[in-house]
Amino acid sequence: MRVVWNSFNGRYSDNPRALYEALRARGGGEEHVWLADPRHAAAFPADAVTVPIGTPAAVAALESADVLVANTHIQLDEWRKPPGARYLQTWHGTPLKRIHRDATSVPPDDVMAVLDDDIARWDWLVTPGGEGTRLLRSAFGYTGALLEIGYPRNDVLLAPDRDAHRARVRAALGITEGTTAVLYAPTYRDDEAAPGAEASLGLDVAALAGRLGDDAVLLLRLHHYMGHQQRPASSGRVRDVSGHPDIAELYLAADVLVTDYSSSMFDFAVTGKPIVLFTYDLEHYEGRLRGFTFDLRTGAPGPVVLDQGSLTEVLLDLPGVAAAHADDHARFVARWCALEDGHASERVVEAVWPG
Repeated sequence: MRVVWNSFNGRYSDNPRALYEALRARGGGEEHVWLADPRHAAAFPADAVTVPIGTPAAVAALESADVLVANTHIQLDEWRKPPGARYLQTWHGTPLKRIHRDATSVPPDDVMAVLDDDIARWDWLVTPGGEGTRLLRSAFGYTGALLEIGYPRNDVLLAPDRDAHRARVRAALGITEGTTAVLYAPTYRDDEAAPGAEASLGLDVAALAGRLGDDAVLLLRLHHYMGHQQRPASSGRVRDVSGHPDIAELYLAADVLVTDYSSSMFDFAVTGKPIVLFTYDLEHYEGRLRGFTFDLRTGAPGPVVLDQGSLTEVLLDLPGVAAAHADDHARFVARWCALEDGHASERVVEAVWPG
């Protein structure tokens, strides 16, 4: 059996990575091929078979697959799904921001047609369960089979060796014992995502790091659409980890997540560590760019702050913030993350590759 993998158009990451590693660990003897962006080739295992994404070789690989696993749309016009092949779509997050046909601003008809053609090929859709399932079905107009079992990429956050894994990642990043690691992981803005567009960070990273002091380090993780975004140079208190291949490792290394409208909040919530939402452009993003699937002001897992001063004060009192928002965090997990138990990969593997 040949399995072809794609994560974020050519990366070794996310749900496909977790499933690939689980399937190989089972030792079933499948043949594996990854679609790879040459810019991210170094992140793939040395023994992984890859083909460059967006090339005739990638189309040939897709058309030779018995099973295709992807976490995003395959937008190659030339690709035709062969008879008998199965397409497992894992997607890449629980949607706070409205997506696809539920978004405030829908892409042009020709773009939507390509995306809808891809959706029509799906044989399974992995969902995090509960309300996340309902939202994904609605957004994609998907009526096919579901694997409503949680996200495989989050298994590592609950693995028995998570503390040892955290220690290894922190050591590799140069984060010393006793240092508070603040992970800043904002999403993209549709009106700033085009290459060359003016895109501010929305946060004076150096000033924030200075206020937090010597016992804290700020880990800056930009969205992969935002490589052109302005950012400060890495220093002792600020580390640009945008190129780190697996954000789940950064979740393990961090002591608190600062994000905005990113699905990272749903993943990080599994760790039980505090989450702060820095929403400096809340009205613009909610009213003009995307819209939300729930009221962030009342349904967030932690404090929602609108300016850097408020953000700083929150980060200087993390124990107090965690205590004050413990019930919010618990309600959020129960609503959105109830199926995350560290065994999602096992359930997907057994459903798609039984025995």
